Amino acid sequence: MADDLFEDEAPGNNAHEFTVSEISGAVKRSIEDQFGRVRVRGEIGRVSRPSSGHLYFDLKDDRSVLAAVSWKGQAARLTHRPEEGMEVIATGRLTTFPGQSKYQMIVDNIEPAGAGALMAMLEKRRKALAEEGLFDQDRKRPLPFLPRLIGVVTSPSGAVIRDILHRLRDRFPTHVLIWPVAVQGEASAPQVAAAIRGFNALPDAGPVPRPDLLIVARGGGSLEDLWGFNEEIVVRAAAESRIPLISAVGHETDTTLIDFASDRRAPTPTAAAEIAVPVRAELAARLAESGVRMTRASTLRIDRPRQRLHDLGRALGRPSALTEPARQRLDLWATRLEPALRGLVRSRRQQLQSRPMPAATLRAFTAARRHDLDRLAVRLDNAATRQRDRRQDRVQQMKERLDASLARVTAVTRRAIVTQTERLSDLGRRLDAAPARAVAVRRDALSRLDRTRQTLGYTETLRRGFAVVHGPNGLITSAEAATQTARFEVEFGDGRMAARPDVPPRKGTAKPKPEQKSLF
Repeated sequence: MADDLFEDEAPGNNAHEFTVSEISGAVKRSIEDQFGRVRVRGEIGRVSRPSSGHLYFDLKDDRSVLAAVSWKGQAARLTHRPEEGMEVIATGRLTTFPGQSKYQMIVDNIEPAGAGALMAMLEKRRKALAEEGLFDQDRKRPLPFLPRLIGVVTSPSGAVIRDILHRLRDRFPTHVLIWPVAVQGEASAPQVAAAIRGFNALPDAGPVPRPDLLIVARGGGSLEDLWGFNEEIVVRAAAESRIPLISAVGHETDTTLIDFASDRRAPTPTAAAEIAVPVRAELAARLAESGVRMTRASTLRIDRPRQRLHDLGRALGRPSALTEPARQRLDLWATRLEPALRGLVRSRRQQLQSRPMPAATLRAFTAARRHDLDRLAVRLDNAATRQRDRRQDRVQQMKERLDASLARVTAVTRRAIVTQTERLSDLGRRLDAAPARAVAVRRDALSRLDRTRQTLGYTETLRRGFAVVHGPNGLITSAEAATQTARFEVEFGDGRMAARPDVPPRKGTAKPKPEQKSLF
């Protein structure tokens, strides 16, 4: 009857149960017995040389991948070091790696067999696109000096975008628009090409602004990992981009076809951020230096004409000094004219007295001489007038030139004063606003510190229901110390009260016995 309580054993359960290690060992022996010595031809990919000295790489063709390893001693004896993209014939044996449930090849020797199918395909594609002119230097556009918006085509979950944003924030913070794409696999090339064309299709005044510069970025990897950036669709999209484009795919030693079609190649994504924007501190220093040079040049532009005018004024001399020699000559001739006339009259009178002349002749002679004297006087007056007019004209011209020069100097000086006044006013406004901002920052910091002080203080703890016991010699932290103190004070959150230990405390509290439950 008791046997009926158990189920009958299911039929067919007499097969042997293998452990995982037994199965792994059996597979390992089968593979090693069947493929004890093999020669495999394939293309090398993903070469890894860890610090242990072992050599790990892949052997692949267009459909399959075979993991290969060469131990430290075997790797040292290899005549040809494996390089990614090289087609080789590897000699060795097949085995398994139970830790990952995979099989691999232990390589003893490597012989070169060709440049590799992928490398040959890449070179053929590069030559074909170069013949179309997609890589010509004439097609490359200059990068904007200070882009307002930068579009980045990369994976949003990788370290590349964080490196780019961090570098832009350090050099010159600017707006960044990210277009998330797959940077590896079959979907990589169509998504990257669509992102480049999508950025170019954005309208200038649309809800989403159009970037001034594009960065196509990805971290390092093997040739297969970067193959999406060698696809023709990506290269043509980069060449057709109207927005200047920087390619930052892989590390410095990695080269893809998008590097040839882009306007600028960056060795790393971080270097792409450095190429995209200048350093803000350097621009501020250059701007300050330019301002100093402009002020110095303006000052020299005003001082040099003023000094030149001063020198010319010293060379001209006083206007009255120009007429003084002529006036002196006129005075000299005037002083000489009167004695000469008197001498002439006296000599003529003597001649008349020595040879008497008829009255009519004397009157005619006297009239002729008087007429000559009048005419000479008129000529002298006219000459003096003309000389005076010429001197006055020259003085007037010099005065007008001097007034024009002073007017130009005054205008230039006034403009310089207005510019400096506006600059000083701007500096004054900035200086007036700076103390208020500094005080506000310090006040906020002080408030945060005060809140932290209140949070860490024991008064906040008292408000949550705790208490502090003060004795005559300090804080009381144990029941034994409280029984030995006659009086003490208990501090609560809202004040203190005196207390004394009337009842000695119990050493321990007996746990209540659990109630015996009924079995019924």
